Amino acid sequence: RERLRSMSYQDFLREFAGMGPEALLFMKSDSYWAIDIDTLPAWVALWDGAPGTRALGFEDRPEESVYFRFPDGNASIARLLVRSMIPAVAPGSTMEDVVTAKFDYNRLDEPGSATRIRLNSTVVDVRHIGPAQEAQRVRITYVQDGRARSVSAGRTVLACYNSIIPHLCETLPEAQKLALSQSLKAPLIYTNVLIRNWKAFAKLGVNRVECKGAYFSSIRLSTPISFGDYQHARSPDEPIVLHLYRNPLSPGLSAQEQWKAGRYELLSTTFEDFERNIRSQLGRVLSPGGFDPARDIEAITVNRWPHGYAYGQNPETGEVAYLLDEVPAEKAPWIAGRQTFGRIAIANSDAAADAMTEGAIGEAHRAVMDLLSA
Repeated sequence: RERLRSMSYQDFLREFAGMGPEALLFMKSDSYWAIDIDTLPAWVALWDGAPGTRALGFEDRPEESVYFRFPDGNASIARLLVRSMIPAVAPGSTMEDVVTAKFDYNRLDEPGSATRIRLNSTVVDVRHIGPAQEAQRVRITYVQDGRARSVSAGRTVLACYNSIIPHLCETLPEAQKLALSQSLKAPLIYTNVLIRNWKAFAKLGVNRVECKGAYFSSIRLSTPISFGDYQHARSPDEPIVLHLYRNPLSPGLSAQEQWKAGRYELLSTTFEDFERNIRSQLGRVLSPGGFDPARDIEAITVNRWPHGYAYGQNPETGEVAYLLDEVPAEKAPWIAGRQTFGRIAIANSDAAADAMTEGAIGEAHRAVMDLLSA
């Protein structure tokens, strides 16, 4: 166990699984953790059930959990939450009908509503009205349509990227600011491409293509999920969404330096660059099946996340804490950073050092409970 913790997954595959350079190239293709295998600990790869690790005999490796997703991913979770708080925003009442429910965004911010959601409002300052330990309210300043505006509340939850919170709430204790600033996120790109039909995939006999050394590491048909009134494409003659995946990795650097380089790449890449690569790669991969990018691509959406997956950091080594038991709770910066400050609580998946949806939901619940019990 200790040996696996101290070596990279790449070194494990090379030294113990006997993989040569060509096989290692293939293993780099699907970087689930948004990091290259040269900095991913072998123990984390084992924990995730990666190839080469299943026969090592560790009985404490967790069983695979049941995988579920909505057709539109986590968007339906947000839609369920919003409709629960503001029922007038959309018809329906179940998880099955939310996927196709039409939302009226004009109902999000109505005077007199118990819940008001204000879009296009970037918060720039959060502070107590008076000393933190005595204050009864918090003032939030935000920018909308180029103008600074403010609202006040008895309690506030900051559920944004934790490392920017010290810039939004300048009155936080310095030690807590330092802990929050150590929040790490890995960049990644999810791209959706709507195509007229998937005859080329059917003709080629594939539903997913791994692309070694290409701009996008994989191309795959969307998961066939039919849910409520939403029906997935059944025939190759029907339109379908393709998912293209890219991790802006820089092998040879530390995880933090890879993520920094990846963020720079994402912020400096234009949509036209993405579109050019999409059309070129789909054409080269699928043209033997009759695919024509100019004819068959209907729409493109590029989701670029300069700050994507949340991770923790080991304050003693400065390295990424892929497994949270590496860092004692009393030394974990994400735990020190999320402490309630007067009437301000802190949430987000960063506060759990866990990029998964359940991590974000758990931290939201904990933040609200902290405020109510203060």
